[in-house]
Amino acid sequence: MSALNIKKGSTKKSAYELRDPNAEVFETHTLAVIVDNEAGALARVIGLFSGRGYNIDSLTVAEVDHLGHTSRITIVTRGTPAIIEQIKAQLGRIVPVHDVHDLTVEGPSVERELALFKVRGTGNDRVEALRLADIFRANVMDSTLESFIFELTGTPDKVDAFAELMRPLGLVELARTGVAALSRGSE
Repeated sequence: MSALNIKKGSTKKSAYELRDPNAEVFETHTLAVIVDNEAGALARVIGLFSGRGYNIDSLTVAEVDHLGHTSRITIVTRGTPAIIEQIKAQLGRIVPVHDVHDLTVEGPSVERELALFKVRGTGNDRVEALRLADIFRANVMDSTLESFIFELTGTPDKVDAFAELMRPLGLVELARTGVAALSRGSE
């Protein structure tokens, strides 16, 4: 008998279902924030996160409408459902913010990230790195006799998986853009 009084092999349920139902659950959410493209707009949005101790897992920003002078900030953050709602409400009150969308709850979305990997290796490690890059559809952007730079576009999980496979083969450096995301459908 285990400490939870469950005989080994007596249930097909996951151990994760044994979690305390009253414990706070942390969720990851992708937020798309449309702001005026002006000096200080990004600083105000980021200031909200740092001032209240919220974490940012990923952040991308770029101008999306040259005529309307608006930029899109895509933020991936974690928190309890109450914290996520608080973040969205507080973002909506910041002056240069036009719109806040929680892509995680609004329906299906497409998330992609671009990453560059510098891998140093010779012999079999070099051959294995090229083989794995082919499997992951990574492009060789630069090649020397001792190293490669691979470019990979995909979900954050795909980027993480490729990085873990490249570490033992000589991963030297990794640069990631952060998540870019759009909701699926016509709207």
